[in-house]
Amino acid sequence: MSKWTPFEDGRTIGIKGSEGGTVTNDEQIEGGARITLERDCLRAPYAITCIVYGWAYHTRFIADEPTARQAYNEMKDGLAEIIALLPEVDLDATLDAAPVDEAIAEFVERFP
Repeated sequence: MSKWTPFEDGRTIGIKGSEGGTVTNDEQIEGGARITLERDCLRAPYAITCIVYGWAYHTRFIADEPTARQAYNEMKDGLAEIIALLPEVDLDATLDAAPVDEAIAEFVERFP
C-alpha cells in the first residue's frame, strides 16, 4: 500500500489554502491523491480538500477541530482505497473506469 507523505515537503503548512484558511495538514499519496486541512476558512471554521489527480476534486466543510481531524484521517483511508483501484504508472494500461467512478461517488456520499 502507498504511503502518505507531506506535500511539497511540508512547505505548504501555514500558507493560505484554496478555501481561504490556513493550511494545517497537507499530504499526498503516491499514485495520485492529495488531502489538505485548513482552519479559519472563508465559508466554515475548517475545510478538507481532496484531490484524486485527473479524477476528482472534493471539499468538505466542518464546524469544529476534533471532527475535522477525525474526518481528515478517515478521508485519507478512503482516498487510499480509491488510489488502489488505479493502475501503476503504465500509461498504456487499459483501465475500467467504472470501479473508480463508483468508488469516488461512494467517497463523496460518505464524506459530504
